[in-house]
Amino acid sequence: MKDTSVTKVTSEFSPHGPEGEKYLASGIHVAMRLWENEKPNDKKPPSKHDYEVVGYVIKGKAELHLEGQTLILNAGDSYAVPKNVEHTYKILENFTAVEATSPPAIAH
Repeated sequence: MKDTSVTKVTSEFSPHGPEGEKYLASGIHVAMRLWENEKPNDKKPPSKHDYEVVGYVIKGKAELHLEGQTLILNAGDSYAVPKNVEHTYKILENFTAVEATSPPAIAH
């Protein structure tokens, strides 16, 4: 039997989420999304999700605030946000990062 979960998504045609993220490929247990050229800003409102996030910074700089910690994210850094943990980001320099979420955070 063929696996019907195989997908390909072309970034320029990806759906966008409510915060400007681009939804990329999504499988049964994990999904990808792209935050592209996020402009410097004050902290975004805190959020909490029912999925785990791991990310990789492609360019720029941001602060990730979670669990009483402030992590400085620079190009080449990877990070993890556990499931159900309140967190927020402050973009310090134009920021691009790719994230994977499990279970999948998908476009609605």
